[in-house]
Amino acid sequence: MSYVIQLVFAVIVFLFSTFSAWYEGSELRDTWWEWKYSAIFSKWQHGTVTNVSEISGFDHFIYAAKFKPLFPILMTISLLYILVVLATWLLRNHTNKLSLFFMILGLTLFVASSLTFRSPTVGLVWFTWLFLLTGISSSMVALKLRMKFTSNNQEVY
Repeated sequence: MSYVIQLVFAVIVFLFSTFSAWYEGSELRDTWWEWKYSAIFSKWQHGTVTNVSEISGFDHFIYAAKFKPLFPILMTISLLYILVVLATWLLRNHTNKLSLFFMILGLTLFVASSLTFRSPTVGLVWFTWLFLLTGISSSMVALKLRMKFTSNNQEVY
């Protein structure tokens, strides 16, 4: 029952922060000089962005993450929390698989950290630190679970 309560709360926070980040990022539509740097998904879709109607909704999140990072960071934290709670709940009797999940999550977060590293905007610098710290934490949890798994004299494969 506690997993369900945690998931419901995390989903509510995720939905609220997603809507808020999308709304704050819609400021991109008014700042045409930023289209070159923040309208990444629109460039993939249209080549060059020349009109407001060509801007993708996903680009709102990039703009918000760069310049108004509070809600995008809250959105990311709640999404990571949802993933961790779901994995812990579903894999609670499978320590080896749970350890693998945390290791893959940690590696994914390290890659995400390297993609936002050396960004000129404060928001993406915050994301670099968020990804780096949660990647380290996830890797430590994976190692602790691996030690627990092997200390029970079980075969590691």
